[in-house]
Amino acid sequence: MPRAAKNIRNLRSEYPKDEILERGLPSNPYKLFEDWMNSALKSVQEPHAMNLSTTTRKAMPSSRIVLLRGIERGGFEFYTNYRSRKGLELAANPQACLTFFWFELGRQVRAEGKVRKVPAAVSDKYFASRPRESRVGAWASDQSREVTDRQTLDERFEFYDRKFRGGRIPRPAWWGGYLLVADRMEFWQARMGRLHDRVQYDRKRNGRWAMVRLMP
Repeated sequence: MPRAAKNIRNLRSEYPKDEILERGLPSNPYKLFEDWMNSALKSVQEPHAMNLSTTTRKAMPSSRIVLLRGIERGGFEFYTNYRSRKGLELAANPQACLTFFWFELGRQVRAEGKVRKVPAAVSDKYFASRPRESRVGAWASDQSREVTDRQTLDERFEFYDRKFRGGRIPRPAWWGGYLLVADRMEFWQARMGRLHDRVQYDRKRNGRWAMVRLMP
């Protein structure tokens, strides 16, 4: 067996001794998420980093890390190129799963649900708030498409950098925001002996949430 494989097999981590108890939990999972996010903001370097999993119409999955940019309009807000792989997959199957993992807290949150684009005005406002380099980059990168070499990408950036120099940089029509409105959310708290706490919320037809505890 390769040395790296042996080292991986023997990895062990000690987790915090926090716990999830049913008593005192909010009836709405978004409230619990906000509480956990506030804790993560104090101790996690990239608390807004989340794994976004999408699938094609044929159920082929793919995942990547994106950044949460708001908990707005009853959902999780993030931004990307609509013509990227994830954008095309969301167009074909507008359902996805988000996963947050905060190692420092021994916590994980999963949110599953339907995804829709945010209004154009909302995307415009967020795009205008981005650093100039990021706005230029949105024009330069035809995300997920093949490119000959790094020089070609750099030349595209320089082209748009000159084009918009001294003026306003509009939001590309192919770039904007999405909102994932969760129908299911799971909260995972690491415990000793791998007997972790897992609490799942499911949205019912009447809009209320039902909560259950899951085996680790």
